[in-house]
Amino acid sequence: MSSHKEHCGCSSPTDNAHAGCSNSSCGCGCGHKEAALPDGAKLTKDQKIMVARMAITGIMLVGLHFMPVEGFLKFLFYLVPYFFMGYDILLQAWNGILNRKIFNVNFLMTVATIGALVLGLTSTGDYTEAVAVMLFYQAGEWFEGFAVAKSRQSITQLMDIRPDYANVEEDGHLRQVSPESLPVGSIIVVQPGEKVPLDGVVMEGTSTLNTLALTGESLPQDVEEGQEIVSGIINLTGKLTIKTTKTFSQSTVAKIMELVEQAGERKTTTEAFIIKFARIYTPIVCCGALALFLCPPLLQIILRNEPQWTVWLYRSLTFLVISCPCALVISIPLTFFAGIGGASREGILIKGSNFMEALARTDTVVFDKTGTLTEGIFKVTSINENPYVGMDATSLLEYAALCECNSSHPISRSIVAAYGKEPDRSLVKDVREIAGMGIIAQVKNQRVAAGNIKLMAKEGIQLAEIQDSQGTTTIHIAVNGIYGGSINLEDSIKATVPEALAQLRQVGIKKFVLLTGDNSAVAQKVGCRLAIEQVESQLLPGDKVAKLEEILATQQGGKVAFVGDGINDAPVLSRSDVGIAMGGLGSDAAIEAADIILMDDNLEKIPKAIKISRKTLGIAHQNIGFALGIKFSCMILGAMGITTMWLAIFADVGVMVLAVLNAIRALQVKKL
Repeated sequence: MSSHKEHCGCSSPTDNAHAGCSNSSCGCGCGHKEAALPDGAKLTKDQKIMVARMAITGIMLVGLHFMPVEGFLKFLFYLVPYFFMGYDILLQAWNGILNRKIFNVNFLMTVATIGALVLGLTSTGDYTEAVAVMLFYQAGEWFEGFAVAKSRQSITQLMDIRPDYANVEEDGHLRQVSPESLPVGSIIVVQPGEKVPLDGVVMEGTSTLNTLALTGESLPQDVEEGQEIVSGIINLTGKLTIKTTKTFSQSTVAKIMELVEQAGERKTTTEAFIIKFARIYTPIVCCGALALFLCPPLLQIILRNEPQWTVWLYRSLTFLVISCPCALVISIPLTFFAGIGGASREGILIKGSNFMEALARTDTVVFDKTGTLTEGIFKVTSINENPYVGMDATSLLEYAALCECNSSHPISRSIVAAYGKEPDRSLVKDVREIAGMGIIAQVKNQRVAAGNIKLMAKEGIQLAEIQDSQGTTTIHIAVNGIYGGSINLEDSIKATVPEALAQLRQVGIKKFVLLTGDNSAVAQKVGCRLAIEQVESQLLPGDKVAKLEEILATQQGGKVAFVGDGINDAPVLSRSDVGIAMGGLGSDAAIEAADIILMDDNLEKIPKAIKISRKTLGIAHQNIGFALGIKFSCMILGAMGITTMWLAIFADVGVMVLAVLNAIRALQVKKL
């Protein structure tokens, strides 16, 4: 069941039903009952009771219509269906008064219906309207609650990745245990058709995986012995034996579920406006209703006409009924919740609706290079020895591989791969990695520096031979302060990048910027091939932040998104208006640093995310305009006496249901 806070914006620390809490903390003035939110398609016990109450009340109204009673006795008879249908609303209104939180929808409904009863007792003799208003309101709440629950159920199903159990083998038999109970290093078995319960490494077996729930990618992926595997994906074909590398609370699936659940807590300016609007709006309309009741009759007295107290009391009560802001306070948060759920289905994890709003207004995208625009898989193309030192290519590559063997950087991994064998790590001591420059370590008792020209300058090595090859990434090697030579590597642009940039231009992105720590020739080559207007190279992590600050300072209204790998670019990801991490699948750094996480390496997800965000924001604005337009129109009609009270509540409920149904459209993102 959704939490108390999720449904109405309350600050209550519990998940109890509104009926039990009096809604006293509700800032929006909403009086919704949590019992109206079922967890699935079947009706809950509370919903069945409400259906029975509505049916019995309807039968009683029909019966009373034909009963030959008048006067005070008729009033007493009508009190029975009135209290039977509305006792919970009356109780919540009373509790709200006791808690000094008077202006909520329960108070509005109570004042309006009691006023209608008083009018019937003193003048009209008709009590049907008071009971009918309570009945229509409860029926509208029931249908609205059911629609909200169905939408939440659909969203939950989109991220149905939580594993129910893990298989542990004991004496040749599999025993199902809770994933939460297993420590790091446990050996588990995943059968075909089962979800992977914990992150780990495949110890035995090969299989095909369904990663749709995490990445939005429908094509199966192969996995074999030695490869890492993350929780939440489905094993399709073969039996896998996995050694876990994380506890359940640290696993990919747990972090994703936590982020999706917490996403609603980060409000957009639109949602913040609605919450603030509702807090101010409700007392104002109460004062407006009081003025509508008092001012016209007093003016009639001043003009020496007969004051029509009954007429204006009825109109003011109708005005109160119409004024309920439920359509806004329910549909707007639901719209963003649905948009986040729809994006999750496409492998786009958005941490909060505020980031969705910022993404919708983005017109500048800044990219990292390695691993974002390029594959991040380097190939050694040449090794250049320093002829004055006499170190051959084999020795140079060995020193570089030993120096780089403890780093996870793509360049380091590529050099180790080119070395062709497992480095002897016992030969390496005192490793120090300098961000944006390279690595210094003791290798075979020799001081070895492996990195770019900046590292060589830092080491005081400025020989004429130190030149970066044009268009390639160059790693320079120095041993005991003497320049030994260089290793040239090349990286290729990802196949999906040109199309992704074309799509970004189509959705209105005006400017692209490339920020990289690589040399100028490589950066310019990539920028030229992708038609990126601004290219900044040879940047340290701090330099990237400074460049981003310059870009942000020149913005005129639009937002700036930064796209990186989420590991080396944490500072600039955090500083941008919208930080987008590529390949966040299983990357702790990406999940922590970024605002939006693409669960695979496909840049084409970014234009999709922008379309989803703009559609969601558009639906929210549609609901605001529609709800306020209809509501203010009906309030004017009510004040003029053109509409009756029960027709007003019928119209109000209709607006609420239509707004909720429109909000659910944000789930439909497949064809964007």
